[in-house]
Amino acid sequence: MREAGAHVIVVTGRMFSSVRPYLEQAGLDEPVVCYQGAVVADPASGAFLRHVPIPRETALEAIDAVVDAGFHVNCYVDDTLYVAEMTEEARRYAGFQHIEVHAVGDLRAWLHADPTKLVAVGDPAALDELEARLEPRFRGKLYISKSLPYFLELAHPEVSKGAGLEFVAERLGFRPEETVACGDGENDRELLDWAGFAVAVANAHEDILARADLVVPPVTEEGVAALFEAYLDSLP
Repeated sequence: MREAGAHVIVVTGRMFSSVRPYLEQAGLDEPVVCYQGAVVADPASGAFLRHVPIPRETALEAIDAVVDAGFHVNCYVDDTLYVAEMTEEARRYAGFQHIEVHAVGDLRAWLHADPTKLVAVGDPAALDELEARLEPRFRGKLYISKSLPYFLELAHPEVSKGAGLEFVAERLGFRPEETVACGDGENDRELLDWAGFAVAVANAHEDILARADLVVPPVTEEGVAALFEAYLDSLP
């Protein structure tokens, strides 16, 4: 049960259609931040309250750079995932996210709209090298961060989980100093920086651990759930 006046906001890198069933299962009906903050959606209606896609020309340049480097690319348009062909990386990603994938051939020739985000999929160490090459080339043109070690996410430069949560906060009327944010991945940096109190799980990325005001047990020990339970137990 949620305390009166409190808000529980899910902030994720996942696409809306992927996270929506979990929101329904948990009974959460407040705006959800998806796609690293590129989208804020209403779980009930499915309407996008905020959408900050990548300009098509920038996306085409990024697709060329990622493909030329030898990586598989996921492309998200209208909350649907598109790939050039059904590679093993595409199948694994679809299975992990429980989503449908559409193969369209040459992504560059097919892309007809501004995509919400792009994801390069591959070996973690190789993606680190790709990130180091892309950062200077696309500085100011793309937000670049890993969500998981084998996913390198590319979005509009004004996109971050922190920016998405700020949009929700302005809409619902709560402030950073009233906010506790929990994270574990590189893409949670801006989220924890925005919140008044930052929480990391014990197995989080080193940058996230360095930002944390509190470290809870790892995901395997349900540290965030323990944090929520401790909060609820403290209520009068």
